[in-house]
Amino acid sequence: MSGRKLLAIVELGGYPNLIPLYRRLGFEVEWVTSQRKARAWLKKQVPDVIVAEYNYQTDFRDRSSNLETLGAILQRHPGVKLLVFYPKQHEAFFEKFRERFPVWEAIAFPVTEEKVEAVLSRLS
Repeated sequence: MSGRKLLAIVELGGYPNLIPLYRRLGFEVEWVTSQRKARAWLKKQVPDVIVAEYNYQTDFRDRSSNLETLGAILQRHPGVKLLVFYPKQHEAFFEKFRERFPVWEAIAFPVTEEKVEAVLSRLS
């Protein structure tokens, strides 16, 4: 996997620091703490993988989560794999998101290094 780029979007966390794992798996890692910063980075580069958290939010006027804008951007880049971490209690809302936007893989909380490694190791 040498030379592959991974964008990690960590907005809330609640799981281990996975950057050492990503690097061990051969990814060049960019780490940002907001969707806004992710969008700015994506204007300059296109990663092979994006790892992001699904955060359902009822206070958004025109969307239901933090990932809608990212999903729209990724429709222009169908080769980018999106791995999403989501809270089990919001699974129904997340499934609606998945109906509209391509999600390569998803992991319900609790997120562990072992679960993420198992998913990312499937990339050839």
